[in-house]
Amino acid sequence: MKASELFDLTGRVALVTGASSGLGVQFARALAENGAAVALVARRADRLAALRDEIEARGGRAVAIEADVTDRDAMRRAFDAAEAAFGTVTILINNAGVAQAALRVTDVSPEEWRRVLSLDLDGVFYWAQEGARRMLAAKAQGSIVNIASVLGLGVAKGVAAYATAKAAVIQVTKSLALELAFKGVRVNAIAPGWFVTEINDEYLTSEAGNAMKRDIPMGRFGDSGDLDGALLLLASNAGRYITGATIVVDGGQVVQLKG
Repeated sequence: MKASELFDLTGRVALVTGASSGLGVQFARALAENGAAVALVARRADRLAALRDEIEARGGRAVAIEADVTDRDAMRRAFDAAEAAFGTVTILINNAGVAQAALRVTDVSPEEWRRVLSLDLDGVFYWAQEGARRMLAAKAQGSIVNIASVLGLGVAKGVAAYATAKAAVIQVTKSLALELAFKGVRVNAIAPGWFVTEINDEYLTSEAGNAMKRDIPMGRFGDSGDLDGALLLLASNAGRYITGATIVVDGGQVVQLKG
């Protein structure tokens, strides 16, 4: 089979959380450019509308759905809206997340801990759970891709809550994969290394960020599009026998940490 056919998403319906900025924007573009109809979910409606218009101008299909990932009622309404527009969601990209304020473990407040885990872990589980329920009800095979992090595989100072949440995302991915595989729903994760986005651009472009870049074997941070290959592999039939896996896309950062 030709690669263009293997990775083709024509007829598929994808939902991307956190689609108003950063990696979520690129995920949505990549899915749409390869044939999927895409439901764009985030809190910033104006940005979603702009991305929807961009995708449609390029010949794709998209719908903008304003929702807070931590609100489970809004979550159900978002899936309803996606289904009303395009049909059952068979590709779910759990991308929404929040960075942690740089704090020593002794200074992390209960409120900060809960803020980070509520979005970075709880949101991932509940959206995957809802997506899986709907795929099973429709008797549709599908793919769920959770966005983890290299900090779920190795820790750094000042990010205890974030690293804990992302490590748990990897375990949640395995648990979901194990229980859903027999129904044809695959669940995998992508663990990105350092990518410059709105969340971290100020830090990564600072002197401290440049020092971090020197420790990455490839000598650079991730560029927009560097995650497209892993995303399309896991979302399409190219990855039809892959489930429970975490694909690391980090320029060799984890290899460097492990030595």
